[in-house]
Amino acid sequence: MAENDVDTLSEEEKKLGMEYGWYIVTTYAQHETKTMDNLVKRRKSYGMEDLIKQILICEQEVPVLKDGIATGKTKKINLFPGYLFIEMKMTREAWFVVRNTPGVTGIAGSSGGGTLPTPVAKEQMEPVLKRMGIFDPEMYARYKVGANVKVISGPLEGTSGEITAIDEEKHTVMVNTVFFGRVTPVELDFSEIDLND
Repeated sequence: MAENDVDTLSEEEKKLGMEYGWYIVTTYAQHETKTMDNLVKRRKSYGMEDLIKQILICEQEVPVLKDGIATGKTKKINLFPGYLFIEMKMTREAWFVVRNTPGVTGIAGSSGGGTLPTPVAKEQMEPVLKRMGIFDPEMYARYKVGANVKVISGPLEGTSGEITAIDEEKHTVMVNTVFFGRVTPVELDFSEIDLND
């Protein structure tokens, strides 16, 4: 970008280019890995490692079942087919590289007309990152002892309870939940909970 082009950027665009944010890139279903590989190559060839920090597919290990019985094997499944998640500083150059990568069909938050896409709110990205085992210390700021949470995955999915302790090092929380009609303390992985609205 030429030096005089910086003057034509709006204040919002200047701010987007200074801070990392999460963006959702759309691609063809079942082409996520190939598109991610293309993005990684382009990031390197254009020297954008400082602007495009992470490129992720939201995959999770699940048990392989045969006739409803666990086989002891696991497989990875894509929780969001057709989507990639990119942590980047949104500049016009980075936007150009991403949107012109083979396999990319769009970027969520792009309103057209040459305006830069807006990042996904941290609260919306948090469940995605937690499912991938990515924990940002800022995530814990939303969770306090006494907060009411819901279990979003695992064997207790669908239950609610109150946080009684938080262990940031182990990424776990102790939650008092009602189990078989009794209040029972359970240790849950941080990725298994979300705040009750």
